Amino acid sequence: MTQEEQIVVDNEPTPEELEKLTISKIEAAFQLVSKTVKTFDQRYVFKTLRDLVSVRKQLNADVLSYLINTYLNNPYREYLLEFIGGKITNSEEKGEILPEINFLIHLLVQFYLLDSNQLAKLDELNTQYILKLIKNYNRRSLDLINAKIWFYIARTKELINDLISIRPELLLALRTSTIKHDDETSGSLITLILRNYILVHDYSQASNFIEKIELPKNVSNSIETRYYFYLAKINSIQLNYSDSHEFVITAIRKAPQTQNAIGFLQAAYKLNVLIELLTGDIPELSFFQKPGFEKVLKPYQELTKAVKLGDLKIFNETLINYRDSLIKDDNYSLVTRLRSNVIKTGIRIISLSYTRISLKDICIKLHLDNESSAEYIVSKAIRDGVIDAQINHEKGYVESNEIKNVYSTNQPQDQFNQRINFVNSLHNDSVKAMRYPPSVNRTENSGRSKEIEDDEAELINALQEDFDEDFF
Repeated sequence: MTQEEQIVVDNEPTPEELEKLTISKIEAAFQLVSKTVKTFDQRYVFKTLRDLVSVRKQLNADVLSYLINTYLNNPYREYLLEFIGGKITNSEEKGEILPEINFLIHLLVQFYLLDSNQLAKLDELNTQYILKLIKNYNRRSLDLINAKIWFYIARTKELINDLISIRPELLLALRTSTIKHDDETSGSLITLILRNYILVHDYSQASNFIEKIELPKNVSNSIETRYYFYLAKINSIQLNYSDSHEFVITAIRKAPQTQNAIGFLQAAYKLNVLIELLTGDIPELSFFQKPGFEKVLKPYQELTKAVKLGDLKIFNETLINYRDSLIKDDNYSLVTRLRSNVIKTGIRIISLSYTRISLKDICIKLHLDNESSAEYIVSKAIRDGVIDAQINHEKGYVESNEIKNVYSTNQPQDQFNQRINFVNSLHNDSVKAMRYPPSVNRTENSGRSKEIEDDEAELINALQEDFDEDFF
């Protein structure tokens, strides 16, 4: 071992030192909570949650046992130590404990049980204790923490494949949080309910739910991003492709382009490709060459190739080769709809290439079963306006009409109008996304101390990273 390697090894903290460092970071995060209680500034709680997520990988039974014994009284101390396998080392009753600290420790125990794959214990903790705990308080300083706790309650039910039982609790909690004007929890619960419906493929119920609710305006960016993605998914299944495309583009634009959000971006890009193909657009080749996305988008690139060429043979081969991957992505039902688009594209290419062509040749080029199928498909393409042609049924051929000048139609105006609407929507969303400190915390700039300015800068940096590794 060289001298440089020995220095690196000597500088590595021991497990005991690492535990102390983790505890100190958590305690420092706890201290921010008192600022929220005093100032009613939710950004301190938000930064606390960000700090706790950063030390999540260092959590263990010893760290949690120390926090529980130090900050909590019975009965919380007793049952939490039982779930993590810890022991009571300090039986003295503490003074008044902030509910925010209590909830954060419960959240840390959720982290630990989930990361250690103790799902049965986590489900028991959620059902028997945490659900009752969060119903006993109505404090605005708990809103962000409640939203996070509900996230892991629903996530646990999803991992143990018990999606139906939690639905009544989610709906009841949404009604309660709406009455209390708890926007963050309401927004989180809305996305969790939508995800619950989507996972069991109950899209009609999800659509009915969307019609009866409205996402609160003052929610974090991660919740809003999820909401738009789920709207895109539901609308695409219900054949409303134009709205679905707008929603998925909004979700991609709002999601940060970071490593923590890579899983969400992959799912959003896949859905975006299918929606564009179903609406008749062809994604650019560069779209599939984004760093980190080449492999996961490979099946969708092959589908795009099949649709672009109008080759039904390539489409069927792609469907067989990537069937398992498409089912895993929950996009198989949308992909099967592309068959008609492949055929329409093939007919359009044939119509542009041939002034007159027999139904038999169309049948051969499109790999159809018989001429009757080809005649039916061409008739439907003419009726839908895909091609401008006529069928001679007696002689069995298709004759294309003279191609009109596209600028004599309304198509350029429609395209221009779509682009204007997109730019206006982008501008409006950017204005809405601008963040300002609450009015209760605003002071005159001339009287602000450096400490307050530094504190404000830290909060702004935390808000700019409004996307955590728990996104799914």
